[in-house]
Amino acid sequence: MPFATINGIRLVYDVRGQGIPVLWIHGFPLGRWLWDPQVHALADIARSIAVDLRGFGGSSAPEGPYTMETYAADLQGLLDTLGIDRVVLAGLSMGGYVAFAFYAAYPERVRALILADTRHQADTPEARANRYALIERIRAEGTPAAVEAFLPRLFGATTQRERPELVETLRRKMLTNPAAGLIGALQAMAERPDRTELLPSIQAPALVIVGEEDAVTPPDLARQMAEGIPRARLVVIPRAGHLANVEAPEAFNEAVRGFLRELEV
Repeated sequence: MPFATINGIRLVYDVRGQGIPVLWIHGFPLGRWLWDPQVHALADIARSIAVDLRGFGGSSAPEGPYTMETYAADLQGLLDTLGIDRVVLAGLSMGGYVAFAFYAAYPERVRALILADTRHQADTPEARANRYALIERIRAEGTPAAVEAFLPRLFGATTQRERPELVETLRRKMLTNPAAGLIGALQAMAERPDRTELLPSIQAPALVIVGEEDAVTPPDLARQMAEGIPRARLVVIPRAGHLANVEAPEAFNEAVRGFLRELEV
């Protein structure tokens, strides 16, 4: 399991495939395994770097606080270690928040953006309060508290009805994350800045993808985000919820492949 020591912590990552470098950033409470359907299917066109963010999977889980800028600095250090100058930055959900932070800090290193099932706005006061309430539950009950709180919201109705085995498989994987990392991530999400003013300044091409059944970051929000980025396009994935890349991988991969092919021109 390859790893690099970045900013004093261990970051576990995989590099597979050939072509345009794509850095895949997972959401909460997930891990680099989230991107397996993309890493394998796009290996002929993408050099995929899938990483466990600090606090997740095999990476170190130091005590917080974490911020989106902390995650972005870790990723910038990983790219330096791998000798990669510019990447397509792909983030889902919380990974999208990290992608925005990365672009704000290191725009020259971003060739293009893939923003999947995410949002540009900061938390509402209610959402922020809910995150801190969940932190207290995790402190009392451990990782299962986070998984059980998020699991029902992550999948669309079609997946929950027709593919319960997928839901169960991902639940087991989520349970491997350390509680300290989940607490740090919830703090980072609760305190993240609003990125509305960043959108019109993004000069990189952007692909915005959202599951049609996503109840967490619904298509209307994705459409608003895409309309705010000058060179963005929107793709809505039918029969998929918040984890569109695993719920409908063929449609998701087709959209990404077309986007990467245009970058090659």
